[in-house]
Amino acid sequence: MAVFPFPSILDDIKEKGFRKAIFETVDESVERLTAGMNIQDIRDALRGDEPRRPNPRLQPHADGFWLHMRPSYYNTSVTGIYPTFRLGWLSTYFFAIEIITGLFLMIFYTPSPEVAYQDMQNIMGNVPLGQFMRDLHRIGAEGMVLFVMLHLVRTYATGSYKKPRQFTWFTGVVLLLSTLFLSFSGYLLPWDQLAFWAVTIGTSMAEAAPPEIVGSNVNLLLRGAPDIGAGGLLRFYLLHVFALPLITIIFLGVHYYKVVLHGHSLPPRAEEIGTDTAKRVPTDRRSYFIPDVLSTETAWVGVVSFILVVLVTWFFHAPLENHADPQVTPLHTTAPWYFLWLQGMLKLGDKVLMGIIVPTIVFGVMFVWPYLDLTPSRRYADRRVALSFGAVIVLLFAVLQYMGTPFYAVETAANTEIAQDLIPQEGVGPVRAVPYDQWMDNLTITDSDDIVWTGADSYDQLKATQDETIDETLASISIVVTEDNLDELEETYAEDAPELWHALEEFHHLLYETYAEELEDAIGYVSISQQQAGLVRIYLLMTWDNIDEETGEPIRDLDGKIVYIHQESEWHEH
Repeated sequence: MAVFPFPSILDDIKEKGFRKAIFETVDESVERLTAGMNIQDIRDALRGDEPRRPNPRLQPHADGFWLHMRPSYYNTSVTGIYPTFRLGWLSTYFFAIEIITGLFLMIFYTPSPEVAYQDMQNIMGNVPLGQFMRDLHRIGAEGMVLFVMLHLVRTYATGSYKKPRQFTWFTGVVLLLSTLFLSFSGYLLPWDQLAFWAVTIGTSMAEAAPPEIVGSNVNLLLRGAPDIGAGGLLRFYLLHVFALPLITIIFLGVHYYKVVLHGHSLPPRAEEIGTDTAKRVPTDRRSYFIPDVLSTETAWVGVVSFILVVLVTWFFHAPLENHADPQVTPLHTTAPWYFLWLQGMLKLGDKVLMGIIVPTIVFGVMFVWPYLDLTPSRRYADRRVALSFGAVIVLLFAVLQYMGTPFYAVETAANTEIAQDLIPQEGVGPVRAVPYDQWMDNLTITDSDDIVWTGADSYDQLKATQDETIDETLASISIVVTEDNLDELEETYAEDAPELWHALEEFHHLLYETYAEELEDAIGYVSISQQQAGLVRIYLLMTWDNIDEETGEPIRDLDGKIVYIHQESEWHEH
């Protein structure tokens, strides 16, 4: 008699015993979950045993959801490092990392200029594992862009875009573009100076699109206003978390479907010219996805995940600069590294031509390239022209990448560069890295009566004796950096004030090595003063000869004295 008026596990326990009934229930649940493999099948696969017949390891590909877009078996020649280098799999892995970490960050983020920056600080400082997740998200985005690019290059090099895989290549180019814009759209979300100005540069490209009415309206559509603000941030957020991921998922599904449909292309020498035998895999050349390929991909995931965790724990941290300020343009603002080639092209000519027309032609050719290259052979020896053309494109890309950096065709005064290196507008720099105590120990104050007070207690001493003249204190130059006194500075500061010594050494290096030709007979000064309790003021000053460009000699006044140029920078530390 049944325990309940309907069948239940209790009936099985009553009939078969507790142990056997529970085991059979678990075994049946596992078989349903894996769409065909029971506990014994999984155990055999893990041990590398031969499968029972009919082979249950093929069933998950036909009946399961997760594996229906993966081949049930591969040709052994494509399961090693070459020819795929696992670049496609790693690209998908990084996309998965972005989804997981992105969902975590979305919980604590609001796409509004009023709170976005504070949310980022909260994620980095108060949310458990917030900094870790943000670092993973950032490095995952960089990795995804890199591996998608490398995957495209590999596909071109091995000729894997040829018939019948033309449309597979087409979907790959779509995925490349969606990856680039995914990363770029996320660039704005921290709402710091780097994000604001990099995206401002990028969106300004849209305004150059001809005709003018199209460019101006596309620019307004992206920014939500003439300048990036609340509307632009919300648009980029929706692109980043909804529209672009949706496009990527759709085309990733199509891409995987086409790969399964046509099979992984074999190494070029493994096929006869003009034939494609990827789908016809002899029995003795088969490597089944379960367990061979699956175990390999799992190992890749483990290794790459371990590397990422090590990197974000000790070596890599996503930057967060000062709050976005439309009124202040940081020096050497550049686009993200994967768009430096485009910034380099802009230095060559017209914004419309180099920023819109040429890139459109380039990507247009990429889309239709398999339909233009109709040569049947995939072998390297038969594709010398195509491979040479690809090598030239890669070299040109590298050159344009360099041209997009501030090191090419960007003229900035040497003194400005020195100030940027020592006291950068964004970040710390050598001067800000000097601890407060090391400044105080080398402090010098001269009051209005020319009484000098030195050391960490100078302000208190001065305030106690001459409170009425405290606002009249004058900074006194404490440290002079000349071409010949580096050893003296090292002897004075290296042991007791190592960070200060490092800043002075860098100052000396910039003045007399890096920019020696631009700054003739330069002298550097570091002035330290304190005008209120708890506040140290640092002045960096530089003087150098004003050289006549025609004669190469210093410019002199009517009395024959050299006319010096003077540059001053200041910084406050609390």
